[in-house]
Amino acid sequence: MHTDVEQERFDSISPLDYRYRNKKARKLLSENGFTLYKLLVELALIKAFARRGLCPAEQVEAVERACKQVTTAEVYREEKRIKHDIRALVNCLRAKLERKEDVHKGATSYDIVDTANAARYRDAIEQILIPSLIALERVLIDISLREADTIQIGRTHGQHAVPITFGFAMSGFVSRLGESIVKLKGLASELNGKFSGAVGAYNATSLIVDDPKAFEAEILEHLGLQPAEHSTQIVPPDRLTRLFAEVTITGGILGNLAHNMRHLQRTEIGEVYEESTEDQVGSSTMPHKRNPINLENAASTLKILIGRMVTVFLNQVSEHERDLTSSASSRPDGEHIAYLIEMADRMTATMGRLRINRANIERNLHMQGDLAEPLYILLAAYGHPDAHEKVRKLTRQAEQEQCSLSLLASEDQELKPYLLQMKPEQLEVVQNPSLYIGLAPVIARKVAEHWKRELCSEY
Repeated sequence: MHTDVEQERFDSISPLDYRYRNKKARKLLSENGFTLYKLLVELALIKAFARRGLCPAEQVEAVERACKQVTTAEVYREEKRIKHDIRALVNCLRAKLERKEDVHKGATSYDIVDTANAARYRDAIEQILIPSLIALERVLIDISLREADTIQIGRTHGQHAVPITFGFAMSGFVSRLGESIVKLKGLASELNGKFSGAVGAYNATSLIVDDPKAFEAEILEHLGLQPAEHSTQIVPPDRLTRLFAEVTITGGILGNLAHNMRHLQRTEIGEVYEESTEDQVGSSTMPHKRNPINLENAASTLKILIGRMVTVFLNQVSEHERDLTSSASSRPDGEHIAYLIEMADRMTATMGRLRINRANIERNLHMQGDLAEPLYILLAAYGHPDAHEKVRKLTRQAEQEQCSLSLLASEDQELKPYLLQMKPEQLEVVQNPSLYIGLAPVIARKVAEHWKRELCSEY
């Protein structure tokens, strides 16, 4: 039997409510969180009034107490009666006060809504998403350093290319994710609020105070926000759009990582694997299966972020000073952040369980035998006029005859003058892929150490 709480959870429509729930994210991004932040904006208005002597100082405490008593459920009941969400919130707040006239005075609905969203999205990014991404960054840094010298074959177009190291591959994601974390921090901190009235021209507050723009700044200061340089009835949507674009880009980085790690787990490649629990089931009919479900979940979640981002872009357009065409479509915006938090947490756990199959990584490294690129580069360096074409033909011949490239090269009369000029250690590189890794270990360590200093020390 389900409890009432469980039943309510499973009656939900969004998977974020019953499958991908994050308790911290819910406090900020749920409807209860939205109500809380809208009330914080109303309280900030009262604080600014009191600071200027426009209402009694004790009114701040009274409103603060009243805000703690307002529930989302009663606001929705009142909205059902009067058919207006913000006025319903105001009515519920006023009902708990003896002095009612100060509440919402000089405000329009989107002074409250857009300012509340800016504050809660900023807090969700800074307090929940960034720490989650930093946790993943730490895991990737550890792998980069631990596997900086673990040689594997590099791949382009799904084909073997030239050797790198596993740590080098990981450090690419360390760098990309690190840059996105920095971008997210900056974009979240730059979100604006507003208190400029019904069309953004400060018509209402001009009747109450002598310096409405300074008054707006005072209100927003209580919420840690800066006012938009210019607003209409709404805050210009562009900064929020940029933020969610970066959220989507970050999801793309995680999706790319998941895609690569999933393919390295393919049976025929098998270079990495995830440690699984003793009771974990991979298939309802094939008992041997151990599927990379969390990596696939991340790739799937990326599709949600990309799809939702189209709506965010469409929400940039509003007729004149404001219309309602983005009212419903912007309500799920917070889910962007919630899905990326879920994605980051899953990837952190998954990458933390990732292990290297060293036998398979070594097998794959030597699968193609001798390396064509160093032979071509060395021949060109020693003056061969068409080294690339020569080595390409030798490579095809080696495949057909199932013999080594270096053997064919050593028997080729045309190449002897060039081979005689080469140093023994140069010729050895052609035969031994483990010697042809360039700066991969150096870059892996340098990148990992840089982002470890840049990001991880403060978390």
